[in-house]
Amino acid sequence: MFDRLRAALGVHRSGGEDAPSPQPPDRPPAAPPSATTATTTTTENTGSVRVGLAASIVARWSLRALAIAAALYIAGWLVQQTWSLLLPLVLALLLSTILWPLMQALRRLMPSALAALISMLGFLAVLTGIVWVIVPRVSAEAGELIDQLYEAVDDFRGFLGGPPLNLDSDQVADMLDQALNQLQQHQQAIATSLLTGVSSLGSFLVNFVLVLFLTFFVLKDGPRFLPWSHRWLPDRGRGHVDALAVRIWKTLTGFIWSQAAVAFVDAVLIGTGLVILDIPFALPITVAIFFASFIPIVGAIATGILATLVALIDQGFLIALLVLAIVLVVQQLEGNLLQPFLVGRTLSLHPAVVLGAVTVGGTIFGIIGAFLAVPAAGTAITALRYAREQAVRQPSGPAAEPMPGPAPEKRDEAAQAPGEEP
Repeated sequence: MFDRLRAALGVHRSGGEDAPSPQPPDRPPAAPPSATTATTTTTENTGSVRVGLAASIVARWSLRALAIAAALYIAGWLVQQTWSLLLPLVLALLLSTILWPLMQALRRLMPSALAALISMLGFLAVLTGIVWVIVPRVSAEAGELIDQLYEAVDDFRGFLGGPPLNLDSDQVADMLDQALNQLQQHQQAIATSLLTGVSSLGSFLVNFVLVLFLTFFVLKDGPRFLPWSHRWLPDRGRGHVDALAVRIWKTLTGFIWSQAAVAFVDAVLIGTGLVILDIPFALPITVAIFFASFIPIVGAIATGILATLVALIDQGFLIALLVLAIVLVVQQLEGNLLQPFLVGRTLSLHPAVVLGAVTVGGTIFGIIGAFLAVPAAGTAITALRYAREQAVRQPSGPAAEPMPGPAPEKRDEAAQAPGEEP
């Protein structure tokens, strides 16, 4: 009994290896978090993630917008600095799109240089014929229109003196004197404008001759420009430049010919109405409508207002209303049928985009800018569509269309030295 007790005490005193380690006192388990607290924490985390994601998206798009705005500003600045050089080249390209079908037809019968020369001479002959027909008409009817203008002024003076205004002759004379005084005060500005117009006329003649020379070389050597440009381009970009150049050329050609068809319809319909109503300057106004219609929306409206004013001076208020009605009907026909069917298929530009482009171009570069605004917008849209197609076709990098030349395997074989084993 004692031995057992000693043995038990011996083991306990020696702290045997099998002795259990002291255990800490039991603590009550922590209470689990409530469901309300967990939901609040999850909601806060989700809201923070959403706010961070939205801020990241806004920051990325803001940087892209700033980059696009900076690129547009730099491009506009470069265009302004090089406008005197770019303008003749752009006009030569547009004129070449008009003469290109005739050039291609003549090229089958004669050398390209002679075909280009005959095409240019034909264009000059048509232009000279138009001027030769219009100028005598204008000079013959100008005196009559001036007399009609004086009569219109007298009628307007009578209108001011009659009901409902009932102004006496002294008040009407004072109004006319104020108008003359304003004219005299601004005579220096008018003289400066005339001198500027003379200078602009000289610049126009120089640019016109330069455009003719550039057009001749574009017609004669146009197909050689792209192969010549290949020496300045990397191999990967040559196919893209060729494809994009072909698309831009088709866009410009389609715009010029479709807009010419629209302008022809506008000029014929409005001109026929002017002839029926016996409006003076019917033929010059018709020609002006044709050329002004190459500036979409704005050009036809301006020439329509001109025709209405001439009708008002010569025929009176009722005939002027009829001319205005004819112009509005033709404009509705153009805007709802001709422009979407002809020009819309070529450029696929919304009328708001067209009007904005014409406004910006006219504000910065005047009439020439308004004329070139829509072709420039169409060219930019064509380039963006091509870039998007290539990005979709090969998202990881610039798309590589098949380049002219042998296949890659054949190129590798050609690059090997003679007698070298592949």
